[in-house]
Amino acid sequence: MPEYNKLVRDKLIDIITEKGERAIYHTAEDPEFKEKLREKLREEVEEFLEAESMEEMADILEVLHTWHMLLNWTREDVEAVQKAKRDERGGFAGRTILERTDI
Repeated sequence: MPEYNKLVRDKLIDIITEKGERAIYHTAEDPEFKEKLREKLREEVEEFLEAESMEEMADILEVLHTWHMLLNWTREDVEAVQKAKRDERGGFAGRTILERTDI
C-alpha cells in the first residue's frame, strides 16, 4: 500500500473511495497543517518550475489562498500590500537584473 503523508485536496478522499479504494487519513491540527502547507507550496513551486503550466500556477495560488485564509487575511488585504510594495519598489516586469553595487 503506498504511503503519502502529505496534504491533499479536500475531495481526494471521496475520489479514492468512489474508485473502490480505502484511504487512511486524518485531519491536521494547526501546527501540522502549517508544516504540510509549507511542504505543499514547495512541491507545487517545483512542479511549476518544471512544467510552467497554468495548472501548476493554479495549484500554487490554491496553496497561497489557503495560507491567507488560515492567517485570517483577506485576498484584498494581501493584494493591497502587494500594490503598496509595487508602488514603492516596483514589480518585476522590467526584467532588471542587479549585477553588483559599487561603494
